[in-house]
Amino acid sequence: MIGKVVNDIEETAIAVLLGLMTIITFANVIARFGFNSNILWALELTVFLFAWLVLLGASYAVKTHSHLGVDAIVNLLPPRPRRVLALISVAACLVFSLLMLKGAYDYWAVFADLPPTSGRWFPTGFDMKARSQSFYEVQDVPMVAWLSWLEPLINYGDEYEKVPKIVPYLVLPLSMALLVYRFAQVAGQIWRGKTDRIVASHEVEDEIEEARARATEDE
Repeated sequence: MIGKVVNDIEETAIAVLLGLMTIITFANVIARFGFNSNILWALELTVFLFAWLVLLGASYAVKTHSHLGVDAIVNLLPPRPRRVLALISVAACLVFSLLMLKGAYDYWAVFADLPPTSGRWFPTGFDMKARSQSFYEVQDVPMVAWLSWLEPLINYGDEYEKVPKIVPYLVLPLSMALLVYRFAQVAGQIWRGKTDRIVASHEVEDEIEEARARATEDE
């Protein structure tokens, strides 16, 4: 059930982000060529939305096995070595995504008035001496009323003129946490024998779907 909820949230968020990007860009084009005007914050907001779309899409692509992959060598191996190689690969991906999660959290934490983790590669605690940057704002997107609760929470009661950076940069730790979750899911699928690779070339996608269908029927 948790996986279904996460999947539904991801798909809805991706659709909403893509729709908002289209609407904002279209509105700005109409304003520029139809009324000789400009929506000042449209470009920056579209860039933020695109970043959210790409970063959230990266974890969703792991779930749907949509990342590009070269499996010419993998296809030459018998089933057991292929599965071992897949487990090694997904372990490397998990380590990479955990490192990215640490870096993403540390970068975002100072904007949220939170302490980043200590340790260069792996967290060894929290750096309580880190300087808060919760007062940093984006360049063009104006502050909106429904985010005003952030002012007493992290900005010590001072008002924001623009949206604080904590909001758009939240996607960094969020997307990396989802990436860890998705690679953990794939690791479980490989361990249980439901698949033998992280990603597949288009030539074997149908075969993998058939294998998944058979595994589902067996369960």
